[in-house]
Amino acid sequence: MKKLYPLILCTVLFGSLHSQNQNIEMKGLIAKEMKSFMQKMTAPNINPNTLNYDLQYQRMDVSLDPAVYNISGSVTSHFKPNQTMSSIYFDLANSLTVSQVKYHGVNLNFQQLATKEVKIDFPASIAANVLDSLTIQYSGPPAINNNAFSTGSQNGEFILSTLSEPYGAQDWFPTKQSLNDKIDRFDFKITTPNQYSVAANGKLMSETLLSNNKKLTFWRTMYPTSAYLIALVITNFVKLNDTMGNPPFPFVNYVYPTTVNNTAVMSNIEWTKQIMNTFETYFGAYPFRNEKYGHMEFQYGGVCMEHQTMSSMSSWGKSVIAHELAHQWFGDKVTCGAWNDIWLNEGFATFGEHLANEKLLMTQAQFMSYLQDQKNYITSSPGGSTYVADANLGNQGAIFSGRLSYAKGGYIVRMLKWILGDTAFYQAIKEYHSRPNLAYSYAKTADLNASLLQSTGKDFTEFFNNWVYGEGYPTYDIRWRESSNQTITFKIAQTQSHPSVSFYEMPLPIKVNGTSGQVAYFTLNNTSNNQYFVQSVPFPVVSVEFNYEYQVLEKNSTVTKDTTLSTEDVEKNSFALYPSPAKNELYLRGLDKTADYTIYFTDGKLVKAGIYQPNSSINISELIPGVYVFKIKDRNIKFVKE
Repeated sequence: MKKLYPLILCTVLFGSLHSQNQNIEMKGLIAKEMKSFMQKMTAPNINPNTLNYDLQYQRMDVSLDPAVYNISGSVTSHFKPNQTMSSIYFDLANSLTVSQVKYHGVNLNFQQLATKEVKIDFPASIAANVLDSLTIQYSGPPAINNNAFSTGSQNGEFILSTLSEPYGAQDWFPTKQSLNDKIDRFDFKITTPNQYSVAANGKLMSETLLSNNKKLTFWRTMYPTSAYLIALVITNFVKLNDTMGNPPFPFVNYVYPTTVNNTAVMSNIEWTKQIMNTFETYFGAYPFRNEKYGHMEFQYGGVCMEHQTMSSMSSWGKSVIAHELAHQWFGDKVTCGAWNDIWLNEGFATFGEHLANEKLLMTQAQFMSYLQDQKNYITSSPGGSTYVADANLGNQGAIFSGRLSYAKGGYIVRMLKWILGDTAFYQAIKEYHSRPNLAYSYAKTADLNASLLQSTGKDFTEFFNNWVYGEGYPTYDIRWRESSNQTITFKIAQTQSHPSVSFYEMPLPIKVNGTSGQVAYFTLNNTSNNQYFVQSVPFPVVSVEFNYEYQVLEKNSTVTKDTTLSTEDVEKNSFALYPSPAKNELYLRGLDKTADYTIYFTDGKLVKAGIYQPNSSINISELIPGVYVFKIKDRNIKFVKE
């Protein structure tokens, strides 16, 4: 999504958050997006009128002049009906006038509706699963409420730019905006005055000088693209053609003539090669290698946007460049399947900033300070859900919350990395954006969860329930006591900032420091409140640190040496159900008497009841794979059935 930099963003979004222009530089054009959503957020994620066909190809053949706020020409659409249909709908703003719809050489009847759609009637019903096409001729000034189409000037020269996220594509061309169907292939054939160059998605196929001092520029992208990621910029560009990556692919930048003389900006553009190499190492191969990556400079002040294969830029900080590049994997290749799940775009792109800072831009101390800033910002308020509920889709602050969609979203990804470990995590996210049902398509949070389960065998249902759908964060009270037998006892208590989450299950990072500089690291799998742990430590202990590299989100946690902890307390609290995940049998530790037990789905539905016999197993072979709650006496314990 768009990113607002740095002064405006710090003023609008961050308040007391310090050093953010060095840190996250959250995505933006926040002010613009707020205006945009105020106009149309009552619209659903999906337009039901466009569900009956697959939009496979569009060719835009239009005339544009940066000196004139207008568009005229045609868009040809190839589509495949998924059912018999007698009419077809395209999203199109009312400010544009359709003059003709051509279908197999015949003019069709059409209506432009108040719902910002054009309805086109076929002379007879057309069959399902047969590729068909039509051409819409249109012209007029694009709608202004979304500010998706903009003319102005830069350095005394006219410029025209587009920026369609989230609902602005229909303001300048007839298309299908719903987040359920990407355009498989898109051609731009743009006629302009010949002094201008056109930058756009995909690969430059040709530039042809025409009569009357006109030029025809032809760009083509063969990768599926969401309508809001279709973009172009027209002005007196300097075109910089280079290569990047190994094996190399085109690195193309269209910048203002004045930018070429800006040494700092040009150095940062060159740095893009470094962060590309880093992202290819950790995220996998750049998703659009057959075409290009690059930047096109535009005049939306303080804004950047991850347009597919060519990010639109008005700010050139390295973290900005990293954020927009990370979106090519997360947001462009795999796009959030509903605006409710925008964190899948923004959280992963923000994590891309984490990665750039960690690997290239910061010392370890600086990176720790950066993470502390992020953690403090996220926990500056006790509530707020990363997932945007349907009821809040009209609330622009909820959709584009710098604290939740971006910063917390990025930290959720960091916590996934902590839980899985670096190797398993990076392999899992490579597999996530490469799965056949997700690659160059759409994903929701449930799809990420399913992909992680397939990659790692670990079910993150509760994790996402707590951190994405739930609100708030935990505060830990960690008490420890060193014993004479070279062990250390921990007691972990937790409170929650918001009642939507009853308990955050989380492996907790602990660092134990010895009197002579020795260090031991532990991961305490905290699954219940007031939980005890005993660990071997073969040296005298001087101190204990928690969350020593800000691996998890928390606030105001404390670590206290407590000489009152006893081994009796540990034994009293050693009740456990294991293993989890379990295949066919469960075992209990810490219960030496018979007792009734029940097993429920997490939604409360009873699936099994029985009597526990000490020193025997509990047969669960008949249960289907999933997450369950085991109840015995006054204890509720979750487990996973494989």
